[in-house]
Amino acid sequence: MKQRIFISSAQKEFAEERQAIKAYLLGDALLSRFFEVFLFEDLPASDRRADAAYLDEVRRCDVYLALLGNEYGREDAEGLSSTQREFDEATRLGKTRIVFVKGTDDTGRHPKMRDLITAAGAQLIRRRFTTVAELTPSMYASLVDYLAVKELLRVGPFDAAVCPDAGMDDLSADRIRRFVGIARRARGFPLPEDTAPVHVLQHLNLLNKGRPTHAAILLFGYTPQRFLISSEIKCAHFHGTEVRKPIPSYQVYKGTTFDLVDQAVDFVLSKISLAVGTREHGTQAPVEYEMPPEVVREAIVNAVAHRDYTSNGSVQVMLFSDRLEVWNPGTLPPSLTLEKLRHPHGSVPGNPLLAEPLYLTKYIERMGTGTGDMIERCKNVGLAEPEFSLTDGFVTTIRRKPGRAFEVVGGIAQPESRPESQPESLEIRILRHLTASPLSKAELSARLGQKEISGQLNKVIRVLLGDQTIEYTLPDKPNSRLQKYRLTAKGNALLATIAQNGGQA
Repeated sequence: MKQRIFISSAQKEFAEERQAIKAYLLGDALLSRFFEVFLFEDLPASDRRADAAYLDEVRRCDVYLALLGNEYGREDAEGLSSTQREFDEATRLGKTRIVFVKGTDDTGRHPKMRDLITAAGAQLIRRRFTTVAELTPSMYASLVDYLAVKELLRVGPFDAAVCPDAGMDDLSADRIRRFVGIARRARGFPLPEDTAPVHVLQHLNLLNKGRPTHAAILLFGYTPQRFLISSEIKCAHFHGTEVRKPIPSYQVYKGTTFDLVDQAVDFVLSKISLAVGTREHGTQAPVEYEMPPEVVREAIVNAVAHRDYTSNGSVQVMLFSDRLEVWNPGTLPPSLTLEKLRHPHGSVPGNPLLAEPLYLTKYIERMGTGTGDMIERCKNVGLAEPEFSLTDGFVTTIRRKPGRAFEVVGGIAQPESRPESQPESLEIRILRHLTASPLSKAELSARLGQKEISGQLNKVIRVLLGDQTIEYTLPDKPNSRLQKYRLTAKGNALLATIAQNGGQA
C-alpha cells in the first residue's frame, strides 16, 4: 500500500510549490512507487466544512508535509489558521512531519507564522528553501530517509534487513547449536557450543534491532519458505537435451540454506553416473562420479548464496542428458564480468550475511575462488570447462561425460539415467557405497558429496541400523572414533532385489 502525503492546505502563497511537488512525486520513478499525494484543492465540492475536511485528510495521511512562509492564513473563531490546525493535529497523532520554510529572513513574517516556525523548530528539523528548484531535492532526500526508517526502502543488503513478521520463536536453537559445532571444527569459530543462540546471532550480525534478519531466517528458521516463498530449490531431470513434459523426475525442496544445498546436491548425484572399482590396488575400492561432486556443490551453493532474494523466481537445477544447468534469479555485481569470473577475482557476495555462515561451515570460500576451482577441477578430470552466462538470470552449465567415471576406475558403473519418478533415496545410495567396503560416517559423507556429516545422514544411518540392513564394524563400541558401517545379508539382498527390478526398490 502506498504512503499518503498531505501537503499543507490551500495557502495562495504556495499554490505553485504544491503543484510542483505533486508533479515531481508522481513523475519520479522511485517515489511514485511508494507515495500518493493529497492536495486540498483536489477535493470535489461537497456539503462539508472545509476545516473538517482537511483535518480528516491529516488523520488519513502517513506524512504531513508543511510549507511555511510569510502568511499565516485565514484565522477561525479561535484565531488559528488551517495550517496551524493541521500541524497541531499531525503532532497530536504522531504523524511523520516534514517542514520546509521559505526564505532565510523571518522579520517580514506574520507574528503567528513566526511562532509556528519557532514551535516547529523546537520539535523537528526544518529545512529552508527559496525556489522550487531548491525545494524538490530537499524533499526527495527527506522522503527517501522516511522510507529507509520505515524499512520500506532497502538501503543495505537484503539479507541484512529485518524479516517482516518474523520473531526469535521462528528460529531453531538446535540448528544454531549444530552450526556452532560445525563452524568450530571447520574454521575455528570462536564461540563455544553452549553459547546462547541470541549471542551467536549477534556475533554473526544476524539481528537487526533485536529482530531476525532475512539471513537469520534463511539459515536457521524452522520454515524459511513461510517468510521467503521463493527461497526453495526446484530440481528436474530430463532424459533428453531439452525441457519437455512429462518430466521424468521433479522435486521442490524447502528448508534452510544448508538443507537446500544438501538436498539439491543429493538430487544430482543420485542421477549421474557412478562407478565403483575393485580393491585390486588397495583396501578401499575407488569410487568415481562422472563429474566431481565438489563442482556440482559449488555451482549449487553459489546459486543459493548469491541469488536475488527479492525476485519471485527460485533457484533451478536442471539435469539433461548432456549437461547440468544451475539457474538463479540474480546477476553479477558491477565490478565483475563473465570474463573476470574465469580468472582470479575479489569476493563480492550479493548476500554477505548469508555468505559468512556458509564460509564458516566450508560450504563456500571467501576469496572469490569458487568459479576458478570449478574450472580447474573440470579440466583436471578431462571435462569441458564450466560455462557462465546471463539471460534472465545467472546460469552455470557443466557438461556431462557419463562414461568418464567407468573409464577412471573400471568396475561396474551405475546407469546414468534411471526412469524412476523420484531420485534414488539416500538410503539406497548409502547401501551402494557400502558394497565395496565398510565406511565411516565421514567417508560416507565425502562419497555423497557433502562437506560435513549432515543431520540427514545421521538420521538415515540410524534407520538403516534399525532395519538391520547395515551394522557396526565395532558393535561393542558404537561411539568409537574408529567405527564404520558394513552391509548385512539383508542389505545385500535388498540391493540384489533392486538390481533384478531394473533399479526400482
